[in-house]
Amino acid sequence: MYTRQLFVKNGIFLAAIAGVFAACQQGNNKTAATAGSDTSVQAASATGAAGQKLAFVDIDSLEAHYTYFKDKKAELDKKKEGAQNDIVGRERQLQNELYNLQQRAPTMTQQEGQAAEAGLQKKAQQHEQYKQNLIAQLQTQEAQFNEDLQKRLNETIKKYNADKRYAFIFSYREGASNILYKDEAFDITTEVIKVLNAEAPKK
Repeated sequence: MYTRQLFVKNGIFLAAIAGVFAACQQGNNKTAATAGSDTSVQAASATGAAGQKLAFVDIDSLEAHYTYFKDKKAELDKKKEGAQNDIVGRERQLQNELYNLQQRAPTMTQQEGQAAEAGLQKKAQQHEQYKQNLIAQLQTQEAQFNEDLQKRLNETIKKYNADKRYAFIFSYREGASNILYKDEAFDITTEVIKVLNAEAPKK
């Protein structure tokens, strides 16, 4: 009779996934913030003490109206949702196999039980590797999107400010910016968005 406690416990497969995908989601939420802030996309035609003109772009507004960003973010979110559903489905299948093994354990010989347990443990290890590979792929795609977005924002700002009318162009995000005060008169977000959307790849 194979009655000793099984090596694989209920819940072992699902325990880590929530945290992993939460981290992935957190990375996704930072996508535009990083690209926007690093790119200095905010501009406003303010004049400094030395006669230098300043400008700012509102990143929240940019994300809400930049078609390319919205489309690509939706694609990434869909892939993440599909990956999470895939992982959860595989976790559930392993849980079912574990349950069936537990039900059959009292009628199994020691050798049969050990073989079944080893087989399930191997599947669990393969699943963990599959999950890590899938998450790595998503993170790579997200990093590529960040890099692409960064490049687009940089190029757009350079073109927009080709006449050197602004000495500084800042980025602003509510609650996540070093700028403590901004005058809306110096907001050129709408103009920058128009340029970005005009140069966005056609579907």
